[in-house]
Amino acid sequence: MKNHSVDILVIGSGIAGLSYALRAAEHGTVGVMTKKERAESSTNYAQGGIAAVMAEDDSVELHVRDTLVAGAGLCHREAVELLAREGSDRIRDLMHWGVQFTAPGGSLSLGREGGHSRRRVVHAGDLTGREIERALLAAVASHPRVHVFDDHLAIDLLVRHHPATGRRRCGGALILDHRAGVLIEVQASVTLLATGGLGQAYRHTTNPAIATGDGVAMAYRAGVAVANLEFMQFHPTALYPAEARAFLISEAVRGEGAVLRTLDGALLPIDHELGSLAPRDIVARHIDRHLKRSGEPHVLLDLSPISSDHIARRFPGIMAECAARGIDMVREPLPVVPAAHYACGGVRTDDVGRTSLPGLFAAGEVACTGVHGANRLASNSLLEAVVYSHRASDELPVELAAAATGYVLDATSVELAPSPAAPAPVEVAELRRTLRQLMWDDVGIVRSDERLEHAAGAAAGLHEAALRAGGACSRDPDTIELRNLVQVAELSIRCARRRRESRGLHYNVDHPYRDNERFLRDTVLVAEEGAD
Repeated sequence: MKNHSVDILVIGSGIAGLSYALRAAEHGTVGVMTKKERAESSTNYAQGGIAAVMAEDDSVELHVRDTLVAGAGLCHREAVELLAREGSDRIRDLMHWGVQFTAPGGSLSLGREGGHSRRRVVHAGDLTGREIERALLAAVASHPRVHVFDDHLAIDLLVRHHPATGRRRCGGALILDHRAGVLIEVQASVTLLATGGLGQAYRHTTNPAIATGDGVAMAYRAGVAVANLEFMQFHPTALYPAEARAFLISEAVRGEGAVLRTLDGALLPIDHELGSLAPRDIVARHIDRHLKRSGEPHVLLDLSPISSDHIARRFPGIMAECAARGIDMVREPLPVVPAAHYACGGVRTDDVGRTSLPGLFAAGEVACTGVHGANRLASNSLLEAVVYSHRASDELPVELAAAATGYVLDATSVELAPSPAAPAPVEVAELRRTLRQLMWDDVGIVRSDERLEHAAGAAAGLHEAALRAGGACSRDPDTIELRNLVQVAELSIRCARRRRESRGLHYNVDHPYRDNERFLRDTVLVAEEGAD
């Protein structure tokens, strides 16, 4: 096993990780570990944009109100106010780093998406995430104190302890260079988790293949608090058929006037004053209900209210992808279905991204900051990532000083030798397929006590099977990801079973109403150290 040390370790190369790395480099050497190519992240696939108060008819108060309404009572008001207040400055930071947002005539073009009362979505056409990733990668590449390591998969966190006080502190991570098959103990004074989401736990998802819940799983195994994993947002409009990584039809399309219809051409009945622009949980549930009642395979997204010229200007990426699939979105409606899209829960943090383990921070989709509550407001995710990574970087002087006060690295809890017998690829792939189908069927848009009980038992069996397939001692990336997927699936099921009500993205037919007396709180899980 190799050893390597940096001042600051960043795990993940999306907007949270890269923007943090650029600021962190002012305080020391930064190593960015990304398990695939550096441009492969959920950020890269974000179409719609990044919400911030930039217009004269908008205000921080309105952005806060819209976010709180979408969050169904569980948002932390202080976190939301912080997000809305600091958002415009972080947009300017991105522009300083070279992000070229759409700005005809020199003024930012602002879109509108579901749940927003004003146009406040800053975008770069319909390829906003790709443009942000391009600019940040270019800025990182030119910085002498930031080094990005492709094909480096984090396996588990390293933990230090203080001999005098017994206090624990994150000391970096065990990393697999999976091209070379080499394990590396990367020691760091401060570590940021920016690993993204866990959408690959579901059969249909808009997430890239890398979204296997690695950060949440690693943090939980290290005894770090995680929260609100019952709240998985299903995007209402993924292009049908939605196999593998579903292609997302941005909510911005509905923001520009598109409406949802049934296959016979009737407007899809949605019991909300905003209709097709209602918050995502409401729209997804209405689509799911209609499909189950009608037996139809999908609904239709009708773009006829939008001019063809505007479609071509505003949505060139979506237009090109649809054309490649034989669909002319100017002349025909798009077939769409819901797909798992965004985890509103994750590793629990405070208002500067600090987790319950000193020395470990989290930002982006992997984190649970309190901003999203029970349902994320569209386009708040990229903003949350850049706002909280910025705030985390401000803590570095204090954190780096604290790390230099006599902490000793524990022996790694992960067996370093490879499995006695390499797992069969077919076995690992089949376990993964079984897990994803289980989560789709039993922990999906509509849930019940019986389905969640079944899911808990089945997931426990899959956990044991994953350990037999290699588990913690494997050097096979697919097996390591399977271990993490099973872990986050079990955590999501545990959270869902504890919330015996319906709120936001968690809808249980056996408990169809909100219960503010018992459940107006986060669902928090903490494992014993070394749990698997």
